[in-house]
Amino acid sequence: MRRTTAWDVPRVQATRMARGELAGDLPARSRPRAVLVSLRPAQWTKNAVLLVAPVFAHRATDPASVARALLGVAAFCLLASAVYVANDVADREHDRIHPLKRRRPIAAGELSLALAGVLGKRFFGVGLVYLGLQVAYTLALRRLVIVDVFAVALGFVLRVVAGAMAVAVPISNWLYLCSLLLALFLALAKRRAELILLAAEAPSHRHILAEYSTPLLDQLITVLSACSVLAYALYTLSPETIQKFGSDRLKFTVPFVLFGLFRYLYLVHRRGAGGQPELVLLRDRPTQVNLAAYVATVLWAIYL
Repeated sequence: MRRTTAWDVPRVQATRMARGELAGDLPARSRPRAVLVSLRPAQWTKNAVLLVAPVFAHRATDPASVARALLGVAAFCLLASAVYVANDVADREHDRIHPLKRRRPIAAGELSLALAGVLGKRFFGVGLVYLGLQVAYTLALRRLVIVDVFAVALGFVLRVVAGAMAVAVPISNWLYLCSLLLALFLALAKRRAELILLAAEAPSHRHILAEYSTPLLDQLITVLSACSVLAYALYTLSPETIQKFGSDRLKFTVPFVLFGLFRYLYLVHRRGAGGQPELVLLRDRPTQVNLAAYVATVLWAIYL
């Protein structure tokens, strides 16, 4: 018999909650804790992608650029939290059907752009576009098949763009491409996890899930995972990249990218982890070690 791990706990709890077995096991939260949960600090890890452009633009050793990049991360954490709260209000009835999301404070009944302006008009503009995208997603885009995952992926890409705007550096075409492909991969994996977890109740929670099937999503995920690795590998070996960094050492980061995708696919198919991608970084030790090795190799290849 396979040993129960930390990854199995959410799935076990979801099954029991769906059966009503945990109805009396979950104590009411205090108001401050409910507010903190609504802000979803665990998902702030996604905003670390704002640091990608500064790192690959040779700005990681410039204190002023690092400070501005970190300020950009903080700004997007606040923007994202505002969007999460607004979405919780709009989705509260559907979330009550979901075995895990029903515990969100607003669904359970428990419950600023000023910072962005400091980083300049372009960063401020990206923040406005991000907020506009989230509003459009909530009102319409999430109801359109395929368009919904592109909207989610675009939010990820806008974070990368915001990181470049924060330190006033250009973004290469390769970075745009790799960001988009990886974001689409994660968005589709999340849709797959929702289908598996909710089964017949999936359309009741999110109407667009009725348009997807597990075989379809598996095919799309396979295509995107292959395209993501290929695009990144071509980026590391492109003459433009070699000329920019003065060597081809960035190619040594490709194995870490491969391992990261393989590990994530394993967690999606065997541990049901795709529904909350931010938890992969917070809980999975092999992923954490691989990411640390990747970052170290990038710094060696670019800065040493």
